[in-house]
Amino acid sequence: MSSQRKVRVRFAPSPTGGLHLGGVRTALFNYLYARHHKGDFILRIEDTDQTRFVSGAEEYINECLDWCGLTPDEGPNKPDGYGPYRQSERKASYRQYAEQLVNNGFAYYAFDTPEELDARRKEEPNFRYSHENRLQLRNSLSLSEEETARLLSDGRPHTIRIKMPVEETVSFEDMIRGRVAFETGLIDDKVLLKADGMPTYHLAVVVDDKAMEISHVFRGEEWLPSAPVHILLWEYLGWKDEMPHWAHLPLILKPDGNGKLSKRDGDRLGFPVYAMNWTDIKSGDVTRGFREMGFLPEAFINMLAVLGWNDGTEQEIFSMEELIAKFSVDRISKAGAKFDFEKAKWFNHEWIKKTDNKEILPQIEEVLKQHGVALPHSDYIANVLALVKERMTFVEDFWEQASFFFTIPETYDVDAVRPKWNENKITFFQDIVAEFRAMQEWTASSLEPFFKSKIADSGMKIGELMMPFRIMLVGGKFGPDVFQIAEALGKEGVIKRIEKALPHFA
Repeated sequence: MSSQRKVRVRFAPSPTGGLHLGGVRTALFNYLYARHHKGDFILRIEDTDQTRFVSGAEEYINECLDWCGLTPDEGPNKPDGYGPYRQSERKASYRQYAEQLVNNGFAYYAFDTPEELDARRKEEPNFRYSHENRLQLRNSLSLSEEETARLLSDGRPHTIRIKMPVEETVSFEDMIRGRVAFETGLIDDKVLLKADGMPTYHLAVVVDDKAMEISHVFRGEEWLPSAPVHILLWEYLGWKDEMPHWAHLPLILKPDGNGKLSKRDGDRLGFPVYAMNWTDIKSGDVTRGFREMGFLPEAFINMLAVLGWNDGTEQEIFSMEELIAKFSVDRISKAGAKFDFEKAKWFNHEWIKKTDNKEILPQIEEVLKQHGVALPHSDYIANVLALVKERMTFVEDFWEQASFFFTIPETYDVDAVRPKWNENKITFFQDIVAEFRAMQEWTASSLEPFFKSKIADSGMKIGELMMPFRIMLVGGKFGPDVFQIAEALGKEGVIKRIEKALPHFA
């Protein structure tokens, strides 16, 4: 392959359900490689298995990619000369290549019915259709040319299988793993074209990658065992010189490191594994996604990028621009990466802290609407967000941290202060209300020295009056700096809360 060839990569999901974070990471690594090398990032929908097709799944995939900021340069919604971008719409192009392989002796017609093959599997638990038994099965290798021609002319249902060589070694250079080799005699004769005329993944992926001029293939390591079949197909179809470079990405592992992370692990351990909410159209069950849990897309992408990749430094927080600039395949690990939800939450916390308040504002307003709050001015919400964002892990934590800025407390945690409550303290707060009314400047920097000087004048201790003041404003012993809270609530808001709260302390 020419080193001058333009970088063209593809993300090729099947529209069968929710988009697993492993799939998003595959899309991300494709995207970063394309952007780093000023190439093209293509979305191709691999819907050749019509039995697993789920209505709405393609739209869901597009929405996920858009949310993550991984918008394709080409795809079903953005065709650009290499389409169609759905495999089901490319059906007519596959049979000719399957027939070409048969004619050149690299594949054969197989007439075995599903029932016959099921019976063999019951007889032989380790049954596989391969060089070991293909001459004992019903196919164009074991049947005469006349019988094969008759069955074809009669329209007998059949598949086309690759004829794997018996004693060859297929090797290639993986961009992540280095030299990888396979013995062909250990691989079964994969179906290339199904009885319904649709290709299997093995044939479709090669034909489509050739048609779309894909230069580099990034995919999960679970596809590594299929690589020798695909490499042989590139060779058998006469396209070896145009074959893409391969990179098989490490798995995302369960938190304990034992096996690939699955949706069941997320259900069991209480965290999402899908990018966005996915609703099962049959059961109606909703599987929660990272977006709906309150993850920022920047945090989600940052977390995924460092699951199996690093830039060689101690840096952990990366913007998309930094990831594009620094991404290199030689920094991708060969070993699987354990998923750590606590670390994922840390990334979200860090991104909430560093993201401009106005950017998060629409999501915060949505949280307020969900709690029945009539939205105040956006400047007020942004000011409150600035006070509590250091305490937020998720966007929805805003309500827990800041609800008292929007609703007056109904209950007060007075147990801690009641034992030492007395008439002097009641008088202090009654007097401070009058003093507050007369104040001209209402800022945290003016309120704090004023309030503390009044405490000093009263002869009481600061701690004995600061805590009740906080409880009156927010209902409990929590929240940011009490004078910043007072500034945000405004003079009338603070006075109203003190007057409402005082009877609860008696």
